[in-house]
Amino acid sequence: MTSLADGYVLETDSADATFAAGRSLGRCVPGGTVMGLVGPLGAGKTHLVKGIAFGNAGDKPCEVTSPTFTLVHEYSGRLTLFHLDAYRLNRSAEVVALGFDELIRDDSAVVVEWADRVRDAIPFDTLWIDIAPLSESSRRLNFRAGGERSSSLLESLRNLAR
Repeated sequence: MTSLADGYVLETDSADATFAAGRSLGRCVPGGTVMGLVGPLGAGKTHLVKGIAFGNAGDKPCEVTSPTFTLVHEYSGRLTLFHLDAYRLNRSAEVVALGFDELIRDDSAVVVEWADRVRDAIPFDTLWIDIAPLSESSRRLNFRAGGERSSSLLESLRNLAR
């Protein structure tokens, strides 16, 4: 992980390494956190969420699939993890209509794929994760915090990397 002015960058060299980054995130994510994932089709957003869910569930396997057609999936663990996919949504109002604000609780965390498509519905205090493919198997994950809770999570990730 490399320090940046507004966050951290992690480069992974395999799908397993991207999953492991998600697992680390899932182990330390506090309740009430929103994570916004941004990246092109095939960047590894859902794979990262699989790692987050696995770490949140205490490293117990859980079936994670892209919620493209159901829009919201829910996974059990230390926190309830809500996984949304905004790819098919055209406006931020559609996320609000899903009851998005009610998903953000002290006993839950929320991950939104394609969060840039509904940026107006995403709270300021969000951990933004931009995923950029570098090759077929390597990725650059750029983590940026928007507020106190997400900054705290970013600090936890920084400490794990030391």
